[in-house]
Amino acid sequence: MRTYRTSAGPFVERPYYSIDEVERICVEALCLTDLLPKDPEPIRIDRFIEKRFKVVPEYKELGPGVLGMATFGRNGVQAITVAQALDDEASITSERRIRTTLAHEGGHGLLHVHLFAFANEKLLFGEYTPSGPAVLCRDITGTPKNSKYSGQWWEYQANMAMGSLLMPRSLVIKATDKFLVHCGQLGLKELPRGKRPEAITELSEIFDLNPIVVTIRLNEIFPENSSAQMSL
Repeated sequence: MRTYRTSAGPFVERPYYSIDEVERICVEALCLTDLLPKDPEPIRIDRFIEKRFKVVPEYKELGPGVLGMATFGRNGVQAITVAQALDDEASITSERRIRTTLAHEGGHGLLHVHLFAFANEKLLFGEYTPSGPAVLCRDITGTPKNSKYSGQWWEYQANMAMGSLLMPRSLVIKATDKFLVHCGQLGLKELPRGKRPEAITELSEIFDLNPIVVTIRLNEIFPENSSAQMSL
């Protein structure tokens, strides 16, 4: 991880993580909590939060459009909160949104806790006081294409971790193998456009996630233009 000085946002330093770094951090965290399955299946993300951060997720009324919140202190994650409205909805879609919200907030915990470790030396959110907690919040979806997402780097990074926590790369490749085809002279595999809808549907069930989350993750691992890149 590298850090950069920045004048944008609530911190004076901005960490930079590559996709591979985020994947490694998340997979190591899952392994250390004994929650990385050998075969593709839903990640027990609620149990991961409990074991990794020693907190039990809470459900409370949050502000309009806010799905989750991670609360930090000098000793790390103090609480992870999910909007009560998601729990009240009690649908498959909302249950899956709870899973992605927990993973998103867990991503903050894995990638950003150090930003709060020396709070007296760093500029933090306006809500922070030396004697109180600091907070990172999440909007409607946190995805770049959503109109309510304003491109904050800390939210983007938490989404990277969300994908790696809920759909570790090795498990995705294993689950997607039957949809892949060989391309180029190097024997590499790609996910053809025509097979993507079926793969998205199947992986949504395997990992217990909404299709949009699976779509984004598959596009990260198997970009649609990958065949052009691999043929170079």
